[in-house]
Amino acid sequence: MIAPFFLLRVSVALGKRCCAAINRRSTFANACNWLGASIGSIRENGMTYQSAFRALSLSTVVLILLGCSDPTALSNDSGFKHDIAGAVLPWNSELFDAADDKFTFAVFSDLTGGEREQIFEIAVAQLSLLRPEFIINVGDLIEGGTEDPVELGEQWDWFDERAKRANAPVFYVGGNHDLTGSVMQAVWAERHGRSYYHFVYKDTLFLVLDTEDHTPERMQEIYDARNYALGLIETGGWDAYRESEYSKMPENAAGNISAEQSQYFQAAIAANPDVRWTFLFMHKAAWKREDVHTFAAIEQALSERPYTVFNGHVHAYEYELRLGRDYIRLATTGGVQSLNKSRSADHITLVTVSDSGADIANLLLEGILDKTGHVPLNGDDVCFELAACD
Repeated sequence: MIAPFFLLRVSVALGKRCCAAINRRSTFANACNWLGASIGSIRENGMTYQSAFRALSLSTVVLILLGCSDPTALSNDSGFKHDIAGAVLPWNSELFDAADDKFTFAVFSDLTGGEREQIFEIAVAQLSLLRPEFIINVGDLIEGGTEDPVELGEQWDWFDERAKRANAPVFYVGGNHDLTGSVMQAVWAERHGRSYYHFVYKDTLFLVLDTEDHTPERMQEIYDARNYALGLIETGGWDAYRESEYSKMPENAAGNISAEQSQYFQAAIAANPDVRWTFLFMHKAAWKREDVHTFAAIEQALSERPYTVFNGHVHAYEYELRLGRDYIRLATTGGVQSLNKSRSADHITLVTVSDSGADIANLLLEGILDKTGHVPLNGDDVCFELAACD
């Protein structure tokens, strides 16, 4: 019995050395450790060395052949390989941030209020460099402001043409510039279908809300008041606009979520109880309507799970911790900016989701450079933040 046992111990030692020389964290190293522990188990359980040898020797030979024949043959799940033999390595870890459950999507913000030329085209080019798996937004994609279906169609054609240049699908969210008035709603429905919807991607739930969800009568009142207020800007500036009836309407700041829409999202939440994260996208801050509780019902349905809310409309960045969750108001991606507001700058947002949570990074367009060290589309001289421009 001594000879087989001795050969087995030698094989184990050789296998361990081969594994350790390649990668101490590799599967081979784990197998070697198991093999060594098995020798002790043989003694404890009283197995004969003859039967143990038959069971273990084949595994040992495989380890030696695979482990020692070619150091580059060993790798971890990330596909990482190297040819360095020894325990001293010129890197600090082989735990690559490359989990199968991880994905990244991007969010852009308002284009309107007087879209500034070239900004959105640059943003799309930059998104194509960053390569998110998909792109979404928080509404106000066209200028609107008309009841002429032909003109609205031309505005949507211009937006769609630029959005299609992205390397990833773009999911649409409606804002007041896109959905105020029956005509704009009809054009949206014809071109894009539903104004609120949900989808699941990689075990993550996405809720797209419509904060212009009014009754037809109230929508007409809002449309008329809004048009009058916009006309005041030309004659009296933004100060006149801020004193207008529309500016003081609760729907101007927070929009509206109908009971039907609220019930739809409550059902979607209930139908997806085990997703790892939930994201909400809307144009206006629906939670600020103190007289309407339809969005509060959605928040209540989400109360036992992690979620993040994104909105736009104000053209100034703001972070709010509400109900223990992140509520993030994005600034602009080409929309009008104001010196009187907090951080009003063109940016895009990258969100990385994994089983460990959601990581959010805001990238200023002026800082996303291509391989030549320049802003794409000759954008080095473009003003992306009014407060920082001469």
